[in-house]
Amino acid sequence: MTQPSSPSPTATYRLQLQPDFPFAAAERAVPHLAELGVSHLHLSPVLESVPGSTHGYDVVDHTAVRAELGGERGLRQLAATARAHGLGLVVDLVPNHMAVPQPAGLNGPLWDVLRHGPASPYARWFDVDWDGGHDGRLLLPVLGGPLGDELPHFVVAADDGVLRYHEHAFPLRPGTEELPLPRLLASQWYRLGWWRLARSELNYRRFFTISELIGVRVEDPEVFDATHRTVLRLVRDGVIDGLRIDHPDGLVDPGGYLARLQEGTGGRWTVVEKILTGDERLPASWACAGTTGYDALRHIDGLFVCPQGSGRLFSHYRDFVTPLADEGGDWEETVRRAAYEVVTHDLAAEVERLVRTAARISGRAPRPGDHAPWALRQALRELLVRLPVYRPYAADATRAATDAAMLGRAAAGARGAFRVPEEARAVDLIHDLALGRCPDEPDGDGGHGDTPDAADRADRADFAARFAQTASALHAKSVEDTAFYRYPVLLSACEVGGDPGEPALGPDAFHAYCARVQRDWPTTGTVLSTHDTKRSADVRARIAVLSECPDRWRDVLGSMAEAAVCGVGSGVDGAGPADPMVSWLAWQTAFGLGAPAGGAGAERVAPAVLKAAREAGLRTSWTEPRADYEEAVTEFVHSGPCGPLGAPLAALDAELAPFIRANVLGAALLHLTMPGVPDLYQGSERLHTALVDPDNRAPARFRPELLAELDGGAVPLDLSAEKLRLTATTLRLRRRRPEWFGAAASYEPVRAEGPAADHCVAFCRSGRVVTVLTRLSLRLVETGGWWDTGLRLPPGGPWRELLTGREVPGGALVGLSELLADAPVALFAAE
Repeated sequence: MTQPSSPSPTATYRLQLQPDFPFAAAERAVPHLAELGVSHLHLSPVLESVPGSTHGYDVVDHTAVRAELGGERGLRQLAATARAHGLGLVVDLVPNHMAVPQPAGLNGPLWDVLRHGPASPYARWFDVDWDGGHDGRLLLPVLGGPLGDELPHFVVAADDGVLRYHEHAFPLRPGTEELPLPRLLASQWYRLGWWRLARSELNYRRFFTISELIGVRVEDPEVFDATHRTVLRLVRDGVIDGLRIDHPDGLVDPGGYLARLQEGTGGRWTVVEKILTGDERLPASWACAGTTGYDALRHIDGLFVCPQGSGRLFSHYRDFVTPLADEGGDWEETVRRAAYEVVTHDLAAEVERLVRTAARISGRAPRPGDHAPWALRQALRELLVRLPVYRPYAADATRAATDAAMLGRAAAGARGAFRVPEEARAVDLIHDLALGRCPDEPDGDGGHGDTPDAADRADRADFAARFAQTASALHAKSVEDTAFYRYPVLLSACEVGGDPGEPALGPDAFHAYCARVQRDWPTTGTVLSTHDTKRSADVRARIAVLSECPDRWRDVLGSMAEAAVCGVGSGVDGAGPADPMVSWLAWQTAFGLGAPAGGAGAERVAPAVLKAAREAGLRTSWTEPRADYEEAVTEFVHSGPCGPLGAPLAALDAELAPFIRANVLGAALLHLTMPGVPDLYQGSERLHTALVDPDNRAPARFRPELLAELDGGAVPLDLSAEKLRLTATTLRLRRRRPEWFGAAASYEPVRAEGPAADHCVAFCRSGRVVTVLTRLSLRLVETGGWWDTGLRLPPGGPWRELLTGREVPGGALVGLSELLADAPVALFAAE
């Protein structure tokens, strides 16, 4: 943990900037957000990006603040207004990649590389393997078809030194302007190719599998300085107070990057978008305040999933869908198959680069392994698919033992994939190189007998870095973007950082997590909804209730008989009946959204379901879309879950409303009072039901008049207003008493006593604030309620409940039926 040099935020509020919501719109929202109680605005990326971008992660110019948002002047004006209202700014920073835009000239450094090749002063900026085929050229897979078919669409503007192809424009290498077209194309520093070549032939690092985003080498000090100069100037000028770092796992050395960034910012509060899995811990050496908070999301959501009910829901899902084990019938098998598909197909180019490097290193060894390329390729694939985390960190000494043990277990499994034991030695080579070791040197302290030459050292460093970067891309694409969509048992569990195979967590696991966070990373970020969550917190809270009533969900679908399943006609693989998996997903999505039947709901649910089907890649995909199938799915959503057949969903919604309320308010209160700095996504201070992007990236809308009414004493008339009152009350407490929640605060569980104790989660912060909430409220009601279960508030007091104003004496055992008589949550303070 690194303590920031300036005060940490008490809470941040994420605004998704875009041309329809620029700096000026954010500035207009400042008075309301200050009144809400946050301490900082959290802005999506602000540097110049592709025109029209709704997210800003496709940066084209690090030297300028985005003109479409209002430019640097607009950003400074926003900062001044925010500061006048007591707010600071946290800005999202994208160090890993830049856009390959249309036209390419929007990215000036890349344009220069395309014109001058490796001799360009900007060549060091981009992660290009100039020796990776294509006659020393950079492959640009932008053509709509094979090169020969696309030749008529090229236009040479010799006077401008530009080659045009539809909306694309590329610079011509000096001296080639007058060549015949075939020779002209062959003479450039880039090779224009069919877009389908990207997966196997690409020779630059990209963001995951997105060829329109090219990797940037921020590990080079000169590149770091050039790409961070503007942001660091704005930090020094007091315009920016903190940073969120996008995708640190794409970097060669995240720890080294953060150390350099900390020096440049003077130690400003910084969090990193690092996704932790299972028991993984954030490297202790990283110079940051912690993660952006997906680990907190997992621990909050897990509390509201019934372990027994989720198991029974899986049984009903299996009966309804009848999936194969590796197509949604078993979580681990589904993940493994998805990983094999991604590493073999989508990341083939990345694997081949590693194969070439490993072969060079092996050939220099004093005892060459004679590893055939196929053996190295198989060893790489088998090792990569067995990693349980996003990536290892070979350059981080604090992770050495952990990573060595993890890779050792993966290697043991990978060796079993080889029929000939001697050929399995390729796994040993890959294992050692992934850990940054010399082959045949388990302790990593020596060379190959003689001191390795510069080329060998460079290759070994390159391999360790590329292996880790490829592992990160593989995990993201195979788990988040594939397996999550093939295993839709309980959609609320299919979230970034989540574990659909074990969706439930109990109070003890939650308390242990919070105690660890308060000890190790007390100012880390925490989130429930983001621009990247597949479903907002309130959608997930609704769906999680189904784990408490799996038989009712079965009965809802069963009541519609065959109409509950989407039919796709005879055009898909000749199969008439259809896709029960996408049907299950569509019904849960519609229930989670809670939208009324009809056009408005269908227009949001249908795109989300189609995106899920394409990501799953079982019946259709982004690269091989099947029109008849997608039309059938769209029609099914309109007529089924969001149409006349959706009436049972509305009835179930009404029946479960009290328990949805408990989940929504309980998750919100946990998020706002647990250790860490809560980040609220735009609109989530009220009831916020949003699906996967682009649904969750619409321009922000605010209700300052509703907050004013509640502050004036109005009684909340619905769950949205009730959540707003709870959020504002808690945020204002955090801002008024930051010492109760910050780095010097404490966290202590408060245990309920009695037969229903497991349905209560309570904890005390710094001896002055007590959070109390209900979990699994439907099961609680079904078992007779709280009975004589009570909660003993800590000594001292009196304790005042901030939502109702009533007081409770300290040290007394109070019945939970009394304590939570008015609401499923309570927030007590001893001021």
